[in-house]
Amino acid sequence: MTPNDHMPSVAVDLISQGKRAALATVISTWGSAPRPIGSQLAITSDGEFWGSVSGGCVEGAVILEAQSALEDGKCRILEYGVADEDAFAVGLACGGEIRILVEPIDIGDGPTSDQISEIAQAHKDRKAIALSVDLATWARKFIAPTSDTAYLTDNVFTAVHAPALQLAIVGAVHITQVLAPIARMAGYSVFLIDPREGFATQTRFPDDIFIDAWPDEAMDQIGLDERTGVITLTHDPKMDNPALERAIQSDAFYIGALGSKRTHAKRCVHLEQAGFNAKQIGRIHAPIGADIGSKSPAEIAISIMAELTERLRRPETRR
Repeated sequence: MTPNDHMPSVAVDLISQGKRAALATVISTWGSAPRPIGSQLAITSDGEFWGSVSGGCVEGAVILEAQSALEDGKCRILEYGVADEDAFAVGLACGGEIRILVEPIDIGDGPTSDQISEIAQAHKDRKAIALSVDLATWARKFIAPTSDTAYLTDNVFTAVHAPALQLAIVGAVHITQVLAPIARMAGYSVFLIDPREGFATQTRFPDDIFIDAWPDEAMDQIGLDERTGVITLTHDPKMDNPALERAIQSDAFYIGALGSKRTHAKRCVHLEQAGFNAKQIGRIHAPIGADIGSKSPAEIAISIMAELTERLRRPETRR
């Protein structure tokens, strides 16, 4: 099975292999809980698991409960906290509390495999989808997503599955060698664009997806939506500008460009002459990255990731 951060898709894959699977989902937290609401584990009856609900603190206990749920067909809500001796024993000593919903798929009170497959297909199609479950009756229904995060209201938990995060990086440069793995660890599918021979190679970037096209064509292939960030790092206007022209006309949530203030001023003149208005041009973050005094390629990559994360998690800061 290929790695996948989307647990319903993992569960569908497991079921297609003839395995029984359950999903465990964080439905509420308090204090310094290690994982946010909506975090999930996919678990098989023989104890294999993918994902995380606590960063390792209570996974062992949750897996045992999931195996029991796959035997008796009963959903259950687990509660762990610093005051709970059992939770403390398995590692949740961080001063927080979490509640975890365990659901056996296609068994008893759990969701059907058709429901989980519908979620997985929506994820593949880059469409948001939400499934609510009444925690008293276990009745489930799909509803229109009103958020990109899961939530609990009046004993009804709604699991929201937003499209996967994407990051398009123009320029297979030294900064990219650090930025790409950090972005992948943060949950992004990373696409590298650099038509220059010798730059975007599997030797330099063994784990990344390459788009073999000129930057503007590559943007069209990727599909720039509200879950996509665009970063240009080549310093070459022949490659950076075509990508930026596509990006500022799209719904991309973040657009950043490497270069000094003087370089960016020249870039703005070009975009103005190309017919773009001040609001569109103002969407570009340049010089790129959070102002943390970064100097080395690794530090610049960290600053870019910091600014990218802020724009994702604090929409009010977006341009």
